[in-house]
Amino acid sequence: MGHAAVKHDYHLVEPSPWPVVSSLALFILAIGAVIFMKGFVDDPLSVIQGYFANEEAAKAALAGGWKAVEAGLQANSGFQSLDPALQAKTIADFKTSQQWYWLLGKGDPIILVGGFLFTLYCMASWWGDVIKESNKGDHTPVVGIGLRYGMILFIASEVMFFVAWFWMFFEVGLFADERTLSTIPEVATAWTTWPPEGVETLDPFHLPLMNTLVLLLSGTTVTWAHHALQEGNRKSAQLGLIITVLLGLGFTGLQVLEYQHALHGEYFGFGGETVGVYGSSFFMATGFHGAHVIIGTIFLAVCLFRLMAGHFTPKKHFGFEAAAWYWHFVDVVWLFLFAFIYVAFA
Repeated sequence: MGHAAVKHDYHLVEPSPWPVVSSLALFILAIGAVIFMKGFVDDPLSVIQGYFANEEAAKAALAGGWKAVEAGLQANSGFQSLDPALQAKTIADFKTSQQWYWLLGKGDPIILVGGFLFTLYCMASWWGDVIKESNKGDHTPVVGIGLRYGMILFIASEVMFFVAWFWMFFEVGLFADERTLSTIPEVATAWTTWPPEGVETLDPFHLPLMNTLVLLLSGTTVTWAHHALQEGNRKSAQLGLIITVLLGLGFTGLQVLEYQHALHGEYFGFGGETVGVYGSSFFMATGFHGAHVIIGTIFLAVCLFRLMAGHFTPKKHFGFEAAAWYWHFVDVVWLFLFAFIYVAFA
C-alpha cells in the first residue's frame, strides 16, 4: 500500500528545510535591524568619556590601548569614588564594547545586510522548490484553489497588520480631547491640539502626491501586463511588468527623499528629545508600507524573470496573479495612508 499510485488531486509536500531556515534568516534580519538602529553595546568612548577631562583626552586614551585607559580611570577621582562593584562593571562594559562594538554597535550594518541576503537566499530557494513542483504537474486544479485561498488569507492578515497602525493613529487623533481631562497639567496641555503643538507635518501635495500618482500608475501597468499575458501577448506583458518594477523602484526612491526631507527639516519634533506619538505612528505606518513596496517589487521582478524564461502561460500563471493581487493591496493601503495620515490632519 505504501507504494500505491496516488489516487487524489492533492499534493503532499515533501519535507522541506525552508520554513525553519527562513525563520532563522528573518530572526537574524530582525536582530540586524535592531543593531543598526539601536545597537546592543555602547560606543567604548561613551563608556569612559565621563571619567576623563574631555572627549579629546578620552579619545587619546582609547588610541593608547587598555593600559592608557586603565591609567586614566585610576587617576580620576570620580571613578575612584565608585563602589568597587560599579568600577568592575564599568571596566567590564568597556572591554565588552571595545571587543564587540564593530559588530553589535549602533549603525553597524553587517548583520542587517547578512540577514537580508540570507532571507533573499531562502526566498529564492523556497520559491524555486514551488516552481519545480508546478513544473512536475503537482499543482492540480484543486491545489491551485488552495494556493489562491492561501494568498487571500495572507493578504487578509496583512490588512489587519495595517489596521493596527491606522487604529493607533485614529485613536490618538480622534480622541485627543479626552486626554485634556488629565489631572497632570503637562499631559492636558500637550493634547489640546492634534497634531500636537510644535509638530510640523509634511505637505501632502508635494512628494506624497507624486508617490500616489506613481503607485496608481503602477497598478494600471501591472493590470495591463496581466491581461496581456491572459491574451498570450508575452511582449506586452513583459513591457508592462518592466514598467511596474521601475515604478516600484521610483516609489521607494521618492519615499527615501521624503524621509530625508523630514529628518533634515526637523518635522514631527525631530529637533527635540523624542519624535512623539504623531511622528512615531506616521513612520511606523508609512515605513512598513515602504517595506511592503520593496517586497512587492521583488515579487514582481521575480515574475518578470519567470515570464522571460517562459514559465507562464495564458492559462497557468498563478505566481504572477498572486504578485498582482499583492501589488493592488499595496496600492489600496497607500490610498488610505495618503488620505488619512497625510491629508486629513495636515
